[in-house]
Amino acid sequence: MQLDKMINYHKALADPTRMRMLLMLSQGELNGQTLAEKLNLSQPTVTHHASKLRVAGLIKERRERNTVYFRLDAELIKQHAAATVQFIFGKEDDTAMNPEVNEGMEASVKRNFFAKDGRLRQIPAQYKKKLIVLKLLAEQLEPGRKYEERELNVWIKQFHDDFATIRREFIMHQFMYRENDVYELNPPEMWTNWEQVH
Repeated sequence: MQLDKMINYHKALADPTRMRMLLMLSQGELNGQTLAEKLNLSQPTVTHHASKLRVAGLIKERRERNTVYFRLDAELIKQHAAATVQFIFGKEDDTAMNPEVNEGMEASVKRNFFAKDGRLRQIPAQYKKKLIVLKLLAEQLEPGRKYEERELNVWIKQFHDDFATIRREFIMHQFMYRENDVYELNPPEMWTNWEQVH
C-alpha cells in the first residue's frame, strides 16, 4: 500500500470526534441525525467529519430520499491496519481477540466491591473487575448531561474518595468523553467491554 494513502488514513483517524463516529458505526449503519443525537453533536459537525472519513475511504454513504446513511468500510480499515503493521514490523499481525463471557461476574463484583449503602469499598486491581465497577458507576450518570470537572468529582466522591483515579479511568476506557474540562457520558456501545478482555 502506498505510503501517502497510509498517512491519509491515519490523519483521518487523528480526531476524537471521528474516532467516536467510527466506534458508533462499528455497531452497524446509522444515519446522520442518529449519529448527531448519540454523540450530542450538531448535524453540520457530523457532515463535516463524515466527509473527511469518506475521502479517506473509512466509511461509505448512501442516500435514501433526504436521509444520508453511513457505514464502515470494514475491509478497507482492516487492510490499512494490516498494511501499517506490515510497514513497521514487516509481517502480518495474526493476533485475534477471543471474547470471554463469565456469567454472574457482574453480580459477584457488585456484591464483593460495593457496600450496602452503594459506596465502593475499593477499586479492583483486576482489570476485568475494574471495568465492571466502572460500568456499574457509569450506568448511574445522566446521558447527554455535561459535567464540569468539579461537579463530576463531587458525584464520584459519593461512591469513593479517589475521584481523580475513577475520573481518569472513565476517560481511558471510553465511558466518558472530555473536552475543555467538561465531561460527558459516551453511548454504552463505546464503553470498554469487560467480556471482550483477554
